[in-house]
Amino acid sequence: MTTHTGANVKKTNKEQSAVDLGTGPVWDWAAGHGPVTGALSATTGAFAVATCGTAGGMPPGWALAVGTAGALGHTAAGIRLRNAGRTIAARASSWLIGGGWTAWAMTHGPLTWEALGSLAAIGVGIGTATRSTNLYEEAREEVALAAEQRQIAAELSAERRATAAEWAARIERICGIKVRILAVETWAATTGFTIDAELPGGATYDHIAKKSAALSADARLPHGCTVTAGPGIHQGRTLIDVGTVNVLERESAYPAGYEPLSIHTGIPWGYRSNADEILTYLREQCALVVGPTGSGKTNMVHVILAGFARATDVLPWVIDLNAGSAGLPWVLPALESNGSGRPVRPGVDWLASTYEEAMLMLDTALAVARYRKVAYQDLLARENTDLLPISPSIPQIELVIDEGAEILVSNDRRMRKLAERILEVIRIARAMGVRTVLTALGATGSVLGNLMIRREAKVRAALTGGETEGMDLSKMFPGSRGLRPEQAPYKGSGFMGTPESPVGLFKVWRIKPHQIREIVHATSERHPHLDDVSIKAAGEAYVRRWDADRIAWMRDDLPTGPAEGPAVPGVEQGGETRRGLNLTALREGDEPQGGRSEEDELAAKFRKEIDATFRTATEPRRERAPRPERPERPGLNLSAFRKSEGEAPAPRERESEASEQGPEWLAEAINAIKSTGTAGMKPSAVADRVGRSRQAVREALKAAAERGELVYRDNGPRSVYLHPDHA
Repeated sequence: MTTHTGANVKKTNKEQSAVDLGTGPVWDWAAGHGPVTGALSATTGAFAVATCGTAGGMPPGWALAVGTAGALGHTAAGIRLRNAGRTIAARASSWLIGGGWTAWAMTHGPLTWEALGSLAAIGVGIGTATRSTNLYEEAREEVALAAEQRQIAAELSAERRATAAEWAARIERICGIKVRILAVETWAATTGFTIDAELPGGATYDHIAKKSAALSADARLPHGCTVTAGPGIHQGRTLIDVGTVNVLERESAYPAGYEPLSIHTGIPWGYRSNADEILTYLREQCALVVGPTGSGKTNMVHVILAGFARATDVLPWVIDLNAGSAGLPWVLPALESNGSGRPVRPGVDWLASTYEEAMLMLDTALAVARYRKVAYQDLLARENTDLLPISPSIPQIELVIDEGAEILVSNDRRMRKLAERILEVIRIARAMGVRTVLTALGATGSVLGNLMIRREAKVRAALTGGETEGMDLSKMFPGSRGLRPEQAPYKGSGFMGTPESPVGLFKVWRIKPHQIREIVHATSERHPHLDDVSIKAAGEAYVRRWDADRIAWMRDDLPTGPAEGPAVPGVEQGGETRRGLNLTALREGDEPQGGRSEEDELAAKFRKEIDATFRTATEPRRERAPRPERPERPGLNLSAFRKSEGEAPAPRERESEASEQGPEWLAEAINAIKSTGTAGMKPSAVADRVGRSRQAVREALKAAAERGELVYRDNGPRSVYLHPDHA
């Protein structure tokens, strides 16, 4: 017996479990007795005590004393547990009857048929009584829980009825209409509630919406909390949102996780005062975001680009003529990963910071849209739709144009050409999946005067930051009443409306550079590739968008030699690399240094064929005149114009030859700044343009501004120089 026990101890838990499962049912010895097991335990215990007591000569009174003690103990326990009286009586009776039978059986013998029959009857009675009392206790517990729930509901209903009565009286007093409130629903975030009200005959929800400020003041709501009335289930009802906690004053970080998104399921741009996310559906809609300096507009552009980077069926193209600052944080992580062994794709698919690159991008977008209309006719017919099915294999192109609304109203000749391309993209490219997101510095009549913008940009956001100048919300959100900029005095807050969501207060998440870097790395493998049909239409301009010479402005360490292919890892390139400027000043004789171009060779061959056929006279060779001495004049300071002997060019940083009106290259810089219009140029961009050090350029531009030739717009890291004609 001992050996067997020791062997069992040495078994593992897994082996012991297998043995237990194979030998029969598992008994739970910690479980309480039910009606059947309780009756069996009582009767077998009484029979065992009576049998052993009779054999050992135990006095019968001891069994009766034990039964009495058990009855008293269960009575005290039942009272403490607040059991029902019948439950206490049944359990006490079971002990008394069991003790009485045991004493009787010890006197007359437990092994007679009378004793055994009476014990069986007692067992059945105990089981029946236990089952009955258990059911009664369960019913009592359910009744108690129901009563508690009814009490809670009554208290909540009383609170809602008080709120409904209060607001019905307030609306009647301030708005002059009597409404019947059907329901009051508290928001899940407990930051306010929604009232479902029935309007009287002939009244609309506008009667309440235009009194939003008065209702908010009468309710003594905190700053940033408003009363917003919108349409209800039908035109005779309205939903009134009442915010009681100002969630706009708190700064919330952009949500982590970066789960995949889709243009079809919505891109989050921020959250409402009830803490619900605002989803924008941009498959067919364009968007307009306005916000003055310091309102958080740049941060919102980054939030928008974060949503596009997370999407599996969107390719964002960014135009920012202010040195490309809106898209640079989404490109630099990819540039810095070059040579790390793990290629990282940029968060934006194309970035333009100059007029020429922006025109190239817009022309490419138009070419893609037009070619998609022809090439995907079979797909449209097969899907039975007139909208191109956007998917990861055929992604949507989202043009994000920072301060694009200002481009549309600019009087500059070059900006007008850009505006024409932007409006054409908006007009013709909806069905083929090319949409735009424009930003502006203010909601003014000049910005919103274009019918195309008002008609297509149904997704609109106005970041006020408490700024009232240039924020005409009635033009931004026509038909909406009671919107005031002072309701959103916090940075990153304002008003937003979409076709799916009425205009209301909202707040943009705060996204910082380290989080942008995280998103770029987390979503690198998720970005779609432009479909083959679109690449065919886009051509070389798109394929070579990340060539080193085209993105040299993005970094300080500019390449000094010829481009050696793509500068951004993970991006396929094609074609030959560029070798620099083909300047006439560098040509010797009749041919340039780099050799004849294909056009020159074709023209020469054509002339030879004409001479051979028509026997034309040979044109005498024209001797190149000796190169004149370079006069002192403003313009490009090309080393090709310098003497090859006896004159060493001065270092770029030295400006000793500058006249009182500034160095020679200043005229070129002023013309370049003038060509940018109201966007202006940063000193670093001017330095790259004229090939001088940034310190020398800053000093020269500062002196020109003091003379009135330029105007300096101080905007922190985005400070630029403007021409006086565009200041």
